Amino acid sequence: MEETRRADGRSPNQLRPFSCTGNPLHRAHGSARWAQGDTVVLAAVYGPKPGTRKGENPEKASIEVVWKPKTGQIGRQEKEYEMILKRTLQSICMLTVHPNTTTSVVLQVVGDDGSLLPCAINASCAALTFAGIPLKHLAVAIGCGVMENGAVILDTNTAEEQQLKSFAHLVFPNTRKSVDSKEPKEKDEEFERGLITSVTHGVMSEDDYFNCIERGLAASSRISDFMRKTLQKEASSVDA
Repeated sequence: MEETRRADGRSPNQLRPFSCTGNPLHRAHGSARWAQGDTVVLAAVYGPKPGTRKGENPEKASIEVVWKPKTGQIGRQEKEYEMILKRTLQSICMLTVHPNTTTSVVLQVVGDDGSLLPCAINASCAALTFAGIPLKHLAVAIGCGVMENGAVILDTNTAEEQQLKSFAHLVFPNTRKSVDSKEPKEKDEEFERGLITSVTHGVMSEDDYFNCIERGLAASSRISDFMRKTLQKEASSVDA
């Protein structure tokens, strides 16, 4: 079967160039600018601050997510992104370390050329790490699209997303080793093939879904390696 070539010249599994700048915002406790091609999100972390909102468990830390679109007011889609981000970040943060506190994660969309939610999740995880928030492990996100002919493509751009039959945004756990190489390797293996968050849209068969997971998991290791190197580089510059 001939490999599908995409309009921008990429192969189906090829990711756009990505970059991460640590702590670009000096007033935040931690921040990150994450770019995947022309999709760019700026994430800022404030806290932990004393107290939790009504309805939150005071015996645990609370995560608050604020989404700021590039233009216009926040709508239904952005509120859904906030909810998905909150659930994802709560699952990777060690919420019992700072009980009865709230950590705010503010996301500013700088550019949107597809795979916006995965980009925002990657930016948030990097920002939490730069802020020193205790994490069980990092998480890396990838967008997978299913074309009309059944082909799966990764890290979709806006033009591609308008032509897809369905797509999935998947979040995989990175290993603890990414944050602290002194962690025992045995613990890392528990997270190797997990799935933290899965968001699907459109008509997707079971085979398509598992194909997306398989492709996404393979691609997530590349993002993990990049995030690991970025965090290690930032830690080295702080120590220096």
